[in-house]
Amino acid sequence: MRLGQEVQALPRAPELSAAPPAVHVVAGIVRDAAGRILVSQRLPGQHMAGRWEFPGGKLGKAEAQRAALTRELDEELGIEVQAARPLIEIHHSYPDRSVVLHVWCVERYGGDVHGREGQALQWLSLEALRAIDLLEADQPILTALGLPDRYLITGEPSDDRQRFLARLESALGRGIGLVQLRAPRLAAHGLVGLAEASIALCRERDARLLINGDPRTTMPLARAVGAHGVHVPARFLDHFEGTPRPKDLLIGVSCHDQRELQAARRYAADFAVLGPVRPTPTHPDSAPLGWARFATLTRGAGLPVYALGGVGLADLPNAWDAGAQGVAAIRALWEGA
Repeated sequence: MRLGQEVQALPRAPELSAAPPAVHVVAGIVRDAAGRILVSQRLPGQHMAGRWEFPGGKLGKAEAQRAALTRELDEELGIEVQAARPLIEIHHSYPDRSVVLHVWCVERYGGDVHGREGQALQWLSLEALRAIDLLEADQPILTALGLPDRYLITGEPSDDRQRFLARLESALGRGIGLVQLRAPRLAAHGLVGLAEASIALCRERDARLLINGDPRTTMPLARAVGAHGVHVPARFLDHFEGTPRPKDLLIGVSCHDQRELQAARRYAADFAVLGPVRPTPTHPDSAPLGWARFATLTRGAGLPVYALGGVGLADLPNAWDAGAQGVAAIRALWEGA
């Protein structure tokens, strides 16, 4: 083409439209005097109309979560939130939009619950909630609601089995509802007997017991002795990539970083423990995460996460603020037994 000849503009490539930002929503877990949990039905004309959800609504720009929770539950239910704490943060993608769900447990409120927007309401037990047409984004909340805020990891059993069981019984008497039997140095035949005795104590207190170790051996053992599940070090999850997880066992996973949390989620684990949050004498060479890094990893993990490593019951508020289900511990929950 000669100089001066008019050049026709080439057709421009279509611009790629950026995915819309995720919608941030705050939701409240509201209970009645009987412990039943409130759900509301989405109104005609709303996204996913007719399905059930935990009450709440959109988080305003620059609005604090606690303030949004108070505003939304007043507008929807006519109640005043007097005390609440974070429960879990969930990131979920529907075909047409993505949501970030900030879920809070309402621990105390004033007023009488009623549907101020004409929406249907139900008070349901946790088991009944599993049977309704609940929004997909709300499903992980059911797992979190079924777990306690403290997770006991037993100390290494000694030759004195009766002393071990006495310590377990003492911990259960203080309200522990979830126990990990961790005995890596115990021979297989000894572990069977100890697990059977420990399960008997847990059942008396309506607590659940998980057996720690390689799931190729602990899953059959858990079923054989009647344990409620297994706790799996994350390094073993590679053996189970692409295989469905069993539905009859509760599964926890020990994680130390984002990659391991993602593996736990892919395997559809019920929960994870993440740490160490602080330095611990048992793992002096492990760099602590600190609460800020712990919070970054936990929020959006997609499953309940317990804080582990140098933490105790006094750290529960820090753990909740960081997005955790609660705390997991050996020394703080076992050694005081």
